[in-house]
Amino acid sequence: MKGSYLLVIRLDGDRKIKTKAREFPLKKGYYVYVGSAMNSLEKRVRRHFSKEKRPHWHIDYLLEEAELLRAYLIPSGERLEEKLSLEVAKHGEPVEGFGAGDVKVSANLYRFEGEPDEILVGILGELGLGWKSVKSGEEIREFGERK
Repeated sequence: MKGSYLLVIRLDGDRKIKTKAREFPLKKGYYVYVGSAMNSLEKRVRRHFSKEKRPHWHIDYLLEEAELLRAYLIPSGERLEEKLSLEVAKHGEPVEGFGAGDVKVSANLYRFEGEPDEILVGILGELGLGWKSVKSGEEIREFGERK
């Protein structure tokens, strides 16, 4: 399945997230990461839930320090990452340069004071997108089997 996804992440304290080439000072709070997987949506998001992986993307380094609460899987043959990122940016504080190397937006990670789920559901509804919320790699496996 192809598509995009939103990760809802909780960071329980201020941290400096170091990647291969950069350092991002992040404040305590909730974060939404916008991504896409045009080969295997389920596999990509299941990887994000996994604790045993070698860091590759910026998000991998953040998830070593933070808790992934849930993911919104958005099946689509169209690459929606940029459109979703622009919509999430209207509500959250962007972390400039985080995870946006292959799109025309300045960030794919946004900070929120409180849990952002109501906002995300509203965005997905306004865009008329179908989605499924999952809280674990196991739920993703079940989702993939039902499609």
